[in-house]
Amino acid sequence: MSISLNLDDDQSKRLQQRAQELGVDPRDLAKAAVNDLLARPAEDFDRAARSVLDKNRELYRRLG
Repeated sequence: MSISLNLDDDQSKRLQQRAQELGVDPRDLAKAAVNDLLARPAEDFDRAARSVLDKNRELYRRLG
C-alpha cells in the first residue's frame, strides 16, 4: 500500500532534520513512526490517534 502525506513546511523540515540526525531517509523514518504507532496496544494507539486527529483539527481551524 502506498500512502501520500501532506506535511506543512515546519513538519517537513523537522522530519528531514531528525532523519539526518539518525542517518536515515525521511521516508524510512516516517514509515518507522507508523510501524511504531501500529505496534502499540490498541488503547495506546486509540489515544495517540485521537490526539493526532484533535491536533490536526485545531491546526485546520487556525489556518482556515
